[in-house]
Amino acid sequence: MKKTLLLFLLLGLGLAVIAWIRYGGGDPYPDLSTPSLLSDSELREVLSYPEPIGNVAVSSTGRVFFTVHPESRPPGNKLLEYVDGAAEPYPSGAAQSRLFDTVLGIAIDSRNRLWTIDHGNHGLRAARLLAFDLETGQLIHDQVFDESIAPIGSFLQDLQLSADGRTVIVADASFWRKAPAIIVYDIGTARARRLLESHPSVSAENYRIRNHGRDMTFAGGLVSLRGGIDGIALGPEWLYYGALSGSGLYRVRLDALTDAELSAAELAAGVERYATKPLSDGMSLDVDGNVYGTDIEHGSIFRVDADRKLHTLLQSRRIRWPDALSFGPDGWLYLADSALAEVILRPRTHIKTQGPYRIYRLQPGAEGRPGH
Repeated sequence: MKKTLLLFLLLGLGLAVIAWIRYGGGDPYPDLSTPSLLSDSELREVLSYPEPIGNVAVSSTGRVFFTVHPESRPPGNKLLEYVDGAAEPYPSGAAQSRLFDTVLGIAIDSRNRLWTIDHGNHGLRAARLLAFDLETGQLIHDQVFDESIAPIGSFLQDLQLSADGRTVIVADASFWRKAPAIIVYDIGTARARRLLESHPSVSAENYRIRNHGRDMTFAGGLVSLRGGIDGIALGPEWLYYGALSGSGLYRVRLDALTDAELSAAELAAGVERYATKPLSDGMSLDVDGNVYGTDIEHGSIFRVDADRKLHTLLQSRRIRWPDALSFGPDGWLYLADSALAEVILRPRTHIKTQGPYRIYRLQPGAEGRPGH
């Protein structure tokens, strides 16, 4: 009996050590904040919702769409449109369970199509890419990714569309598999490729996220929240990106990503470290080439200008976890605040008490492509 108990204790200790080596630890990250260019009063609330908000996309006509964050295990609607002061399921309530599993990322392209990416519960089920015609509300594209593109442990969670509406770029943060990558999908041929897997530019670094005074660690410190490529921002020529737990803002040419003849080494040689950034989640890009991102540790939005200098655009105690960004019309930049620290591995009762959850917007002084 004592030998059996000792064996179980040793086994448990061994598993704990393995878990800590693979998922635990991490160093604090320096605060890169600068004096805010905008005041807190310039952050305007757009809507509140009882469930945690995931991503947001705003059309050129000002239609606001958002997902409910799948880490909250929502029991009801998962994709919604904000219409006349109320959140309505999109495309309908009846279609939600048929279309969506763990949908998170959304974006609107130049052809007025709303695209969604569903990671299939970290690759345990099928990851799925959908597109809806915003004029008719009809589902017009439905692509399921196999295990070669979305393996078990993947986390396909953010997406962007090329300006010509032909290419979808998807970020796989790969929290559990620890092999993040960029997925490039050709809409016309329905062909997907998994690129730059585990390249340093897409991979998490050894930093421990601290959100509003709380370390994002779990299981008694054995597991730290660390993710690979998360936010992506796509312009006519360049894809800008960075890891959730990464210090670098990187870029690579879009034509290099779409060139199937390039070798992995040739593609990697074209990756450029563009700037240093905070630990960040969502990203966006304005028409002047300035990159916007969310600083998840300090409740702020930052901007990297064309001169590659980092500025804090706006910081607010109201922002709990700045998750996703999307430009809308008239120069408004929309921010989805998921309050993710109150969501991950939390019971539904706790998540409910932390609501409502909000979308904000602000005027950064530049125009962007709506939906991105």
